[in-house]
Amino acid sequence: MINLFTSTLSSSLRGFAGIRSSAESKQPEKLLRLYDIENCPYCRLVREALTELNLDALILPCPKAGVRFRPEAIRLGGKAQFPFLVDDNTDTEMYESLDIVRYLYATYGSGELPLKWRLGRLQTVSSSLASGARLSRGIKARPSREAPASPLELFSFEASPFARPVRELLCQLELSYVLRSCGRTELAEWLPPTLREAFDIEPESKLANRRDLQAREGKMGIPYLYDVNTDTGLFESEQIIEYLILEYAA
Repeated sequence: MINLFTSTLSSSLRGFAGIRSSAESKQPEKLLRLYDIENCPYCRLVREALTELNLDALILPCPKAGVRFRPEAIRLGGKAQFPFLVDDNTDTEMYESLDIVRYLYATYGSGELPLKWRLGRLQTVSSSLASGARLSRGIKARPSREAPASPLELFSFEASPFARPVRELLCQLELSYVLRSCGRTELAEWLPPTLREAFDIEPESKLANRRDLQAREGKMGIPYLYDVNTDTGLFESEQIIEYLILEYAA
């Protein structure tokens, strides 16, 4: 209960940024790669932009004391600084969250940076407050088993208080995953899943990821984790967390 409360508080402190998506964004041919720390206030800003622009990315967690992807990030960029974005579509490698956000909007958005991102320092301050609400969750690596052969897949949007604890654990266990952005575009998508089911409402999303999940599982819910290594698909954050601990924690 406390976990959900502080996760909701974290989203509130950011004004629930990273909840809406645009279906008009250009889609890169190759997955973006983001070397990331889940509760880092600077990384959060980049993930919010990914949701807003409806961009998928391969997330490579680099928690403190991490050994799986941190060395790779340092080798590529030359320093242990996060977020670090690699875009193989344009041969671009970047540090600095606000520079990355500007790049994403210029490359995959309309080219015009929304007003809120022009006030970058204010975004950084509120993101730091949001990180404070979660204390040390999603910051430091915890013991884990051998890395799975293939990345996991997580359907999520940044502001979801239910998806955040899942992302935190993925980060701590240093489990790479493909982030499938599933922001909201339709009014009916703001209704809780229980209400949508009760009134038989099935929003026709403009987003391919939402339509894909609906087709695969017969319903839409965030978060949804699919592990290709074990052919396991799960809704509900508590069930996902239990699965990840049993399958991958040491």
